Amino acid sequence: MTGKREVIVTESSGFCFGVRRATETLERAVSEKKSAIYTYGDIIHNRQYLDKMASLGVKSISVDSADDIALQSTEKSQSTVIIRAHGITRAEEEKLSSLEASNPYFHVVDCTCPFVSKVHRIADTETSDDTVFILIGSASHPEVRGIVSWARGECHVFSSEKELSSYIDSHGKEAWGKKRIILAAQTTQKLSEWNFCIKKIQNLYTNVKIFDTICSVTEKRQSEAAEIAPKVDAMLVIGGAHSSNTKKLYDVCREHCPRTYMIETANDIPTELFGSTYKIGIAAGASTPDGIIEEVKTKMAELENNKSFEELIDESLKTINSGDIVTGTVTSVSGTEVHLDIGGKTTGIITLDQFTDDPSAKLSELVKVGDEIKAFVIKNSDIDGIAMLSKRRVDSDAAWFAMEEKAREGAIIEGKISEAVKSGLVMMVGSVRVFIPASLSGVPRNGDLTSLVGTTQKVKIKEVDVRGKRAYGSIRDAARAERRAREEAFWSTAEIGKWYTGTVKNMTVYGVFVEIAPGIEGMIHISELTWKHIRHPSEVVSVGDTIDTYIIDMNRADHRISLGCKTEETNPWRLLHEKYSVGDTAKVKIVSFTPFGAFAEVVPGQDGLIHISEISRERIAKPSDVLNIGDEVDVKIIAIDDEKQKVSLSIKALLEPEEPAADAPAEAEAPAAYSDVVYSTDAPDESIYSDDGENA
Repeated sequence: MTGKREVIVTESSGFCFGVRRATETLERAVSEKKSAIYTYGDIIHNRQYLDKMASLGVKSISVDSADDIALQSTEKSQSTVIIRAHGITRAEEEKLSSLEASNPYFHVVDCTCPFVSKVHRIADTETSDDTVFILIGSASHPEVRGIVSWARGECHVFSSEKELSSYIDSHGKEAWGKKRIILAAQTTQKLSEWNFCIKKIQNLYTNVKIFDTICSVTEKRQSEAAEIAPKVDAMLVIGGAHSSNTKKLYDVCREHCPRTYMIETANDIPTELFGSTYKIGIAAGASTPDGIIEEVKTKMAELENNKSFEELIDESLKTINSGDIVTGTVTSVSGTEVHLDIGGKTTGIITLDQFTDDPSAKLSELVKVGDEIKAFVIKNSDIDGIAMLSKRRVDSDAAWFAMEEKAREGAIIEGKISEAVKSGLVMMVGSVRVFIPASLSGVPRNGDLTSLVGTTQKVKIKEVDVRGKRAYGSIRDAARAERRAREEAFWSTAEIGKWYTGTVKNMTVYGVFVEIAPGIEGMIHISELTWKHIRHPSEVVSVGDTIDTYIIDMNRADHRISLGCKTEETNPWRLLHEKYSVGDTAKVKIVSFTPFGAFAEVVPGQDGLIHISEISRERIAKPSDVLNIGDEVDVKIIAIDDEKQKVSLSIKALLEPEEPAADAPAEAEAPAAYSDVVYSTDAPDESIYSDDGENA
């Protein structure tokens, strides 16, 4: 008995742009017969294609053979070397270019894939002695060997996030010092693995430049395979045994469909797929010719289900009883019924209400002739040869068993709250009714449960009674589990000195609380908010502000995280030294007064004192006699005390000396020890010299 099975082929199967360009160039050169044709290494990873090209006289060579071929090339016996899509190393390219330049009858055609050439340029232009070049790919692959040959400075190749993490764990995250990290990928790298590596690097380092170098066709091919694989009974991945992109494509399919097979031709199709398997998916690597794909597709489309005479007799004698689960093939579909061939002389019938819960559904849109359906036998009539079946019952049982598995795993599911009842909430997950007791809803006692109706919630399945058709869940436990997962994720990467961008959530007189990750808060003490002396955090931040902060200290056991914003680079005392020295002139702003002088801001966060004796050449009673808060004045820096971090300023030092009176002898009006008197008698004790302008 032979019939048709459903075969789905991914749209992006087969030659990618780079491979197709290389093979078409090779085939064109062979057909023109103008020279002897060589390929530098295997043009693609497909044994059948390579054998075909070899039969047409194409030879695969290494760079060592190129010297002899170039020497033997003459006007009457010219040679052409075609560089494969994977590309070659920098040294190999320079060698071939040199040979081509020295002999006009020795030709080199570069068919390196543009995506690969792009990675070559990145390695060449973005790397230096101050960088670390990290490539995610297979170190032994010719494409990868070619890419790393263009890099300068430190270079590493990792095949996976696990291998990358192992290196960092064994060498320490500081192993690369302060070098910039350049991150790229092999063009055929598995997309999910690449994303894991990006996340790992970004969690540990800030000075990273990431180049997304995975070929767009590769991404599309893997995405299509991941979409189709869960929907089929078996998956065939066609490609060469040594093809890197085919192996990664196989891994993607295998994650979603356990029955995934890697084959090179239609002859490699497992015999077990010619029996009961109905729906087949096909994906092919970048080096798989269209002809091989079509051959596999055609062979799988024929359902070779040749049963023996004994098997046919057994099937005709098979009895069908109420309560059985049967599998049948759809033979006809009407507006109200679906008819199935369930073996023997019995026709199975599924009415609309036993097919779906939706009374407005159209059966012709849900099922077609040839589909295979599993159904529950409601009743069977041997006389009429008709069995009334229910697909809904099978689907419901499957849903309940799946829910039971989720309960064993402690899984968290998501669904919409459909109603509030007296003692809790009800969520429908497919056909399964999940009850959430009020005490596990997360709503406060005597709170309004109806506020959650219509909302989508995450629920942890606590218990399922398949026979009694009862399931219980907890929103509260799901929230706790998610919170623990977030905390675990945070603490696994948190370390002293690591920076975060957070949000100010709360404020007290002694500091602010900042959320640096979902559900994770730390405190910035008022002394660590700014270098300025402030009385309350509200002087510099508000609730809701976004703030950059780093971990000063942490205690995982107590869930305590101390944060800070101040850095040595922003230390006002350091900025003062970088900008001024004793004897320099500065424009300062008057910020406060004391009986003994005025304080002025020299640089943001650092004030200096203009002693009352240094404000004017004339004696004054108080600073406010000649100055106002907010005035900007020019001063001379007359002293810098590094130990006490104090700055002495003088306005008087910049003033022109007054002309002595003509009828008065010089120095008659001022005692010789004027300055000494001012500083030793009028100057306050050191204890009252403070940046905030207060005195005892």
